[in-house]
Amino acid sequence: MSLIGKKAPEFKTKAVVKDKIEENFSLENFIGKYVIFFFYPLDFTFVCPTELHAFEEKIEEFKKRNCVVVGCSIDSVFSHLAWLNTSKKEGGIKGITYPIVSDITKEISRCYDVFNEEEGIAYRGLFLIDKSGIVRHITINDLFLGRSIDEALRVLDGLICFETYGDVCPANWHKGEKSLKATHEGVKDYFCK
Repeated sequence: MSLIGKKAPEFKTKAVVKDKIEENFSLENFIGKYVIFFFYPLDFTFVCPTELHAFEEKIEEFKKRNCVVVGCSIDSVFSHLAWLNTSKKEGGIKGITYPIVSDITKEISRCYDVFNEEEGIAYRGLFLIDKSGIVRHITINDLFLGRSIDEALRVLDGLICFETYGDVCPANWHKGEKSLKATHEGVKDYFCK
């Protein structure tokens, strides 16, 4: 069953936060902020470092929107630390500043319904969680498909627009473009302009 509109599953686990191990990391610490919580298959792989670096390249854009980014894989915190100490040129993620959760028991990825039982790793799931801890958007990519960080920002902007103005966001909408009221008149007005 989809988690959309439901409280994000809670957990307490180890995570690497700025090159240090945090023992009791929880998304509950971010109530009052938006959260992009994303899963990736494994440390020291191929598509994964491109995604982690792409999130880091846009981290200031997320911060401007009162949003924290949190990554998660089934690897241990020690694997995360080793990967964080490996340069980008060597396929590592040195320079990543946002938290990376260890789901070594695989319970978190199962709770978020992104665990691939056959492979023993998580799919590329992304969850947009609102300031109250409610899941508002989910995308799940297969293992070989990297995600779009610009799309994550676009959807976050759409949620902020809705919460701020009560307007809904039409297809291909981007921040600064016309949104619409969720009424028949709103649709007519949108198409007339």
